[in-house]
Amino acid sequence: MLDFFVVNVALPTIDQQLLAGPAVLELIAAGYGIAFAVLLVLGGRLGDSLGRRKLFLIGIAAFALTSLACGLAPTAWTLVAARVAQGASAALLAPQVLAIITATTEGAKRARALSVYGAVAGISVVVGQVLGGMLVQADLFGTSWRSIFLLNVPFAVVTVLLALRFVPENRSATPSRVDVAGTLLLSVALLSLFVPLMEGRAVGWPLWTWLALAVFPFAAWAFVVVERRTERDGGSPLVPLSLLRIPDMRRGLGIAVPYFANFGAFMFIIAITLQQGLKLSPVAAGWALVPLAVGYFTSSLAGPRLIGRFGSRVITAGALIKPLGTVVLLVTVLTDFQGLNGLTLLPGMALVGLGNGLVGTPLFRVVLSKVPGDRAGVGSGVLATTQQSSLALGVATLGTLYLSLVPSLGMGHALAVILGTELIGAALVAYLSTRLPRSMG
Repeated sequence: MLDFFVVNVALPTIDQQLLAGPAVLELIAAGYGIAFAVLLVLGGRLGDSLGRRKLFLIGIAAFALTSLACGLAPTAWTLVAARVAQGASAALLAPQVLAIITATTEGAKRARALSVYGAVAGISVVVGQVLGGMLVQADLFGTSWRSIFLLNVPFAVVTVLLALRFVPENRSATPSRVDVAGTLLLSVALLSLFVPLMEGRAVGWPLWTWLALAVFPFAAWAFVVVERRTERDGGSPLVPLSLLRIPDMRRGLGIAVPYFANFGAFMFIIAITLQQGLKLSPVAAGWALVPLAVGYFTSSLAGPRLIGRFGSRVITAGALIKPLGTVVLLVTVLTDFQGLNGLTLLPGMALVGLGNGLVGTPLFRVVLSKVPGDRAGVGSGVLATTQQSSLALGVATLGTLYLSLVPSLGMGHALAVILGTELIGAALVAYLSTRLPRSMG
């Protein structure tokens, strides 16, 4: 979770040292998330079949090796390739965590565990950028931005030792075969959407970008047709569409798309604005996000207790607090962009963090609370794929829009446009939250 965002604050430094350019920077930021999203459901299915702890350990080992490759990358394109491989290894381990929680707990214990998972996931996203800024500025042993990847290696070793001691092995009682056709079609659909959106602006929208975008609706339609037919014929689809008949899952995923898209775009754009627009150091840019992290952490800690008392009204409250913070940030940006710093950003950032924590933390609980244990892997994969796809979608769409507006409007007004656009997504999240069942026990 942390590694999707830890690179954001380091992007300007990477650009200077590796001469990356805007298009490659977007790929460094979102290439990880694309590979993560494309392979997550497959990773969950493999865990169901081969054993979830086994896949978790394999994924951790691969994550350590690919993190090392990122830290040693000699060129920008080598770093892109290593980031994609890192995302693929993350797709092996991430769904196993949710699957093990879902398969080994039920009732109140599952609800508490999923709430904790949601809180940790959200905090990791924000802490990633704060930690990234500190590591880049510290320049440990002359490693500059490379330390944000190299430090994954010792943590991975510790994680393997803890997993061997504490994580139980479990797998589905009825393991399924890998859906090759579904995997390929989902990969084509996501790649044909994300790659041209991220690269098109920088390369001048050549013909291949439009052809790729034209492929997307057909690939997505073919994926749905194949998955529906495979499930109807008694096979094992990559994404059983029958899971969407679970009301909590369907409604929760509907909220997840605009929520995570807004979040991914905001974290990417604010990192670039603070450093390239306001010339803040990586540490100062990271510290400007601390109020957001504190707000998120505070509401995440209170979330489970509030949900037990008020149910899904907590998500609706968070969905209203977050845009309030966005409006405060919008006014602050328009009033005095050049004077922006950690202090002037504090009120808006804190409100955005509070709102995000009240929405993001319960989402995992909503989506997975009713998933049967024998489908824990695929259910977790669907949720994680939605999360990572939406984060990447936010960078690819709003991030690209922001970068295209900067030359004509300047960073301050471009940021204001994006914040105003995010209010639309926030309104959608608020509306959809009212359709959730009030009780979330």
